Amino acid sequence: MLDIKFILENPDKVKDGLAKKGYTAEEIDIDALIALHKDVNKLKTSTQALAEEKNRLSNSIKSASADERPTIIAKSKEIGEELKKEQELLDEEQKKFNAVMWRMPNLPCPESPVGPDESGNVVIKRVGEPTKFDFAPKDHIELMEFNNWSEMERITKVSGARTYAIKNELSRLELAMHMLVLDKLANHGFTTITVPSLSKEKPLYGMGYLPFSQDEIYYMPADELYLSGTAELVLNSLHADEILSENDLPVLYAGFSPCFRREAGAAGKDTRGLIRVHQFLKTEQFVICKNDIAESEKWHKTLLAISEEVLQDLELPYQVLEICTGDMGAPKYRQYDLEAWTPSQNCYRETHSCSNITEWQARRTNLRYRDNKDGKVKFAHTLNNTGIATPRVLVPFIENHQQADGTVYIPAKLQPYMGGKKFIGKNAKNHQ
Repeated sequence: MLDIKFILENPDKVKDGLAKKGYTAEEIDIDALIALHKDVNKLKTSTQALAEEKNRLSNSIKSASADERPTIIAKSKEIGEELKKEQELLDEEQKKFNAVMWRMPNLPCPESPVGPDESGNVVIKRVGEPTKFDFAPKDHIELMEFNNWSEMERITKVSGARTYAIKNELSRLELAMHMLVLDKLANHGFTTITVPSLSKEKPLYGMGYLPFSQDEIYYMPADELYLSGTAELVLNSLHADEILSENDLPVLYAGFSPCFRREAGAAGKDTRGLIRVHQFLKTEQFVICKNDIAESEKWHKTLLAISEEVLQDLELPYQVLEICTGDMGAPKYRQYDLEAWTPSQNCYRETHSCSNITEWQARRTNLRYRDNKDGKVKFAHTLNNTGIATPRVLVPFIENHQQADGTVYIPAKLQPYMGGKKFIGKNAKNHQ
């Protein structure tokens, strides 16, 4: 959510930012919003004046003479009816105003590349070379079948399409990756926290899932609860309506949770295997810091560097993209994505998404802190980045590290979490 004062003082800047994010004046009309804001303020002034007059008349009844009372009572009733109409109109106009403000995206960073969609994203870094093989490589599905690592067909009968069941060494590898990342984040000062996958509706507005991504969210109407698509959802509202001390900042969370996404807009895309599934495990990096763009951009770079460490520990070739204005989504001020080389698809595929949200989410959750210098209460900045998400990252991992005999190499940094194993697969004994 943007500050209405900022919108009033910088209408052209806001219009420009909206246009860069792909919003038209028909979708969000800033001039109409400003006019609506003025109408709401006028109605607030008039209802307050009517309420004060009604109270004055009511208080004067006791001291009025018997002859004066009927007139005062009639006048009070007349004003009361007028006040009721004004309040109803105010409520209606306030709801209209709030609806626009909840749909107001964050403005993009001036340094972000301007573009309409993913075609405008810019590769700013590549690490490692795409893996080359001197044998015919298998894709991740073939590797899972060869090594008895999955029950993809059977689980579809039980749980439907875009679900997965992995087993034996691959299931342990999935958990090992999360332990590697959780340990790494703990060493960087993050507090490890496991959070529920259930959420009330209000946190979805706080994060920005609603009203923007309704079709991606699982909803359980009988319980009035939603299934979370990322630990960020819960972590973002964990301190809602609180006023922290600046001394408490930054707050660093490494949140782990099962996650759920409907993938409603992904028909026909990557429906085989482990890339687009409805339920997955995710370790999320989440930061709450003071309201200073230099400070939050510093943390943005730190989060990005940690994710690069993860991909380097996994010994995966990868690239870093700066996401353009039209592809970064409503809450984002600035965004980087990391993509790992995926041999079977001959391209890089996203593994991490790293975003600076500035104060946009904090305004929606009323998350504030008291500044040490001037004692003023300010909205915090929030940032998030994937720590690791599985099973998606398993795809480039087992494909890049496969051997000619179908075994998969385990990088040195991951070996302690796999019981010291250097290779997994039914032919792993050949590498001992």
